[in-house]
Amino acid sequence: MPTFIALPAFQDNYIWLLQDQDTLQVAAVDPGDAQPVIAWLSRHPEYQLATILLTHHHRDHTGGVLTLKAATGCKVWGPANSSIQGIDRPLEEGYQLRLFDQEIKVLAVPGHTLDHIAFFCNDPQEPWLLSGDTLFAGGCGRLFEGTAQQMHDSLQRLASLPDNTTIYCTHEYTQSNLRFARAVEPNNPDIQVRLEVVDELRRDGRITLPTTLALEKRTNPFLRCEDPHVIGAAAAHSGTQTAPGVQTFAAIRAWKDTF
Repeated sequence: MPTFIALPAFQDNYIWLLQDQDTLQVAAVDPGDAQPVIAWLSRHPEYQLATILLTHHHRDHTGGVLTLKAATGCKVWGPANSSIQGIDRPLEEGYQLRLFDQEIKVLAVPGHTLDHIAFFCNDPQEPWLLSGDTLFAGGCGRLFEGTAQQMHDSLQRLASLPDNTTIYCTHEYTQSNLRFARAVEPNNPDIQVRLEVVDELRRDGRITLPTTLALEKRTNPFLRCEDPHVIGAAAAHSGTQTAPGVQTFAAIRAWKDTF
């Protein structure tokens, strides 16, 4: 299994590097800025950037692709039917990739954008997911292109993965997400404890990622749209009755947009 390294970029992005010590190769996930990756490679000259994995077309996830490709000759894997320049292997739902001796499945998860994909490795001991901007620690992405139905379906699909799946998302949004989660479920003790831990991490300038699917199911309101407390909070805030599932999701997503 590769080692995951978080490279901070911009104000709150993370570029994940997957480091394989057997081949001395790395893969970069959503490099919106080439410089953090180039700086890491300069500090570790024994490693070669072999692959770039892209989840969607937003510039803060793709801005460094052409520079890194020109500098290293790496191959770029990203969503098909996308506007991203430099993709060598367009990926669609159900494609199977092999990276560092691990099988990775491509999952179409539209909602944040229409081209959004995620990468899932169903390792028997340590499954992992690169979720991009679809599923965050404590939250989910905004609906820039897709519908509430699409995003809800995408999140439900990710929620069906094994509970011990480690999730690597691409923004340091955990603290603000959990503050919203507490507003939705003020009496959820798991959210309160998690927020206290995250507050301490952020005071120390430390990363709050990765997360796990089991933890998200207990503390992420966007995965809890069947829970009576979340449904009740959505209805109270929106002023209308909301049914479990997508209606509740749409109500709390709109609430979060202005929180």
